Amino acid sequence: MSYANQSQTINLNITGQQYQGLLERVLFSTLIGMPCCVFLFINGTMLFTLRSKLVFRETSRYILLYNLLFADTAQLAFGQLLYIIAACRMRLTYPVCGVLSMFTKLTNDISPLTLVVMSLERYVAVCYPLRHATIITIRNTAVAIIVVWAISLLNVFTRILLLLEFPFEDLESLKMTDVCSDIQMLVDPITDHYDKAYTYCLFVSATVAIISSYIGVMVAARSASADKASAHKARNTLLLHLVQLGLSLFSTMHTSIVQSLSTIMQRLAIVRIKSVFYVFIYILPRCLTSLIYGLRDQTIRPILLYHLCCRLTLSCPSRG
Repeated sequence: MSYANQSQTINLNITGQQYQGLLERVLFSTLIGMPCCVFLFINGTMLFTLRSKLVFRETSRYILLYNLLFADTAQLAFGQLLYIIAACRMRLTYPVCGVLSMFTKLTNDISPLTLVVMSLERYVAVCYPLRHATIITIRNTAVAIIVVWAISLLNVFTRILLLLEFPFEDLESLKMTDVCSDIQMLVDPITDHYDKAYTYCLFVSATVAIISSYIGVMVAARSASADKASAHKARNTLLLHLVQLGLSLFSTMHTSIVQSLSTIMQRLAIVRIKSVFYVFIYILPRCLTSLIYGLRDQTIRPILLYHLCCRLTLSCPSRG
């Protein structure tokens, strides 16, 4: 085979691989983007529903649910934005990527902390029903939400201070050599160690709090004076909180998992694995809040379905 034919074959192979890579990116982006947009619409409708009635705005349980859903929706939106940037292979500067990553980290920390507060609220409702109205007030709920946001913001500010210690001035350019992600922002070993320590501490504390609340509800349910129906419902709710916390933990730890796999697998395989992880570990947990509470709660469900159906009730065909 002549040199010209060899060059032509090589060029055709490169062009075919580029076309296949582009086609795969478009396919993955479409398959991932469509459900993400649907879930963002559902979450947005749920948020609107929780602000549409006075009973939702003046009940601590629904206020905490709104805070949890807001954090999940914001994280889903930021995550989708980062995915689109990665799919388009756009390389950002470290400051821009840092801002996006910090917002994602902020909303990611709020979810488990809010689950802890919601679990404690259910514990008080079952174990101390006569004191529930005086302990779980609107004011105390607002203070708890402020504390949750303050802890999350403190973690973000700490990460920013650690990043500022990195000698960015020694770099040839502030433009990143790879797409923006949490892994790329772990520019220093100290930042990596701090991130792991904070994540482990957060989720261990949250798990202990939720399991302790569950045990307390189980003990209270066995007493003769307890409301069996309320205790059973609270127990199921706490189990759901534990499942949500586990899924949130997986979504937080998926960065470490991908980081470990990247040392033994090719880049293309890592990209595909990250896409699968993004759907099942990142997107799905963020839509469970709307699906679980929107369908389980008898107060929310009819109003949510009313708004999701664009205010067309099922009784419309029977009119006449």
